[in-house]
Amino acid sequence: MAEPLTLKIHLDTPVEPAASEEEEKLIDALRSGSDDAYELLISIYQQPVYNLVYRLLDDTGDSSDVVQEVFLKIFRNVGRFRGESSLKTWIYRIAVNEAHNHRRWFSRHRRQEVGLEDEEEDSRNLGATLTDSGRSPFDYVLNREMHVLIERALAQINPTFRAAVVLRDIADLSYEEVAEILQVSLGTVKSRIMRGREAMRRELAGRLEPEQTFHWNPQPAE
Repeated sequence: MAEPLTLKIHLDTPVEPAASEEEEKLIDALRSGSDDAYELLISIYQQPVYNLVYRLLDDTGDSSDVVQEVFLKIFRNVGRFRGESSLKTWIYRIAVNEAHNHRRWFSRHRRQEVGLEDEEEDSRNLGATLTDSGRSPFDYVLNREMHVLIERALAQINPTFRAAVVLRDIADLSYEEVAEILQVSLGTVKSRIMRGREAMRRELAGRLEPEQTFHWNPQPAE
């Protein structure tokens, strides 16, 4: 029997300040209203935040608008940031929430609702037993055509599962960081990632050969 199709993408990880001390200096400068600090923050996080939002919404125009809102919220609320999480986690949480709010607004106006089919029950059943095998639907990719197929498959899966998969398998965050960003339990995160990966495999079934080993270093979302 052929091994299950697995794919792995490592990309879009932001270039963070070198150390926590540097991050604290950046946060202090942001709180004081330093223009240089804002420019540095944007240079570090603008592209990673755009890549994240784009993959959650799959719309270039909407993603640009949402990213603008994300940074407006960062600038307006950085004074209330207490350092209970890393700056990256805080920023990603704002980005995920803004993407979710935008999608919810769009869905409400288009009358398209997406459900989760007893997710919390499954998270209780699966959370204690799921482990990180180190392999995901993003383990191997061949070329630009495969990149397109995978991006399309990602856009088709349940948005809630997509967020968890993007944060774990593309942004390369830990399960704990994903749970903190999404404000859900670790078991729920593992359930969502598992379901998202399986949905990706179903979307890609028949398009990629499971027995092939693919290697891909895709470009960030344009």
